[in-house]
Amino acid sequence: MNRQDFQALASVRLEETKALLDAGRSDGAYYLAGYAVECALKACIAKRTREHDFPPPPNAVRDYYSHDLADLRKTAGLDARLRVEAPQGSDLDRNWGIVLLWKSNSRYRMIALQDAQDLYNAISDPTGGVLAWLQQSW
Repeated sequence: MNRQDFQALASVRLEETKALLDAGRSDGAYYLAGYAVECALKACIAKRTREHDFPPPPNAVRDYYSHDLADLRKTAGLDARLRVEAPQGSDLDRNWGIVLLWKSNSRYRMIALQDAQDLYNAISDPTGGVLAWLQQSW
């Protein structure tokens, strides 16, 4: 997979999230919404790689395959930028707080429709949403 693949998947997963929410299927919507962010973060990581560089150390490569959104954000080198652009209490700060509640094992949980809708909104908000912010770095 390459950066463009991850970008496309992020958009597709968010579209699928919306379709599931519209159908009242909150469990799958929540799960896919988190994967939309994961794909966007992996697109940001892919942008930082250089074609002819020697591969990074094995522990760094393992970090690329994580499903933990906070770890992926750190691996993408976005934490410092986030501290500057999302002061405490800002929309982006609140939205990241919602997004970081997502875990890959959510696929094993029943999710309330409001929780799934809140996650979708935190990701898709065009002005303070996590995806719009990530797209600036992918």
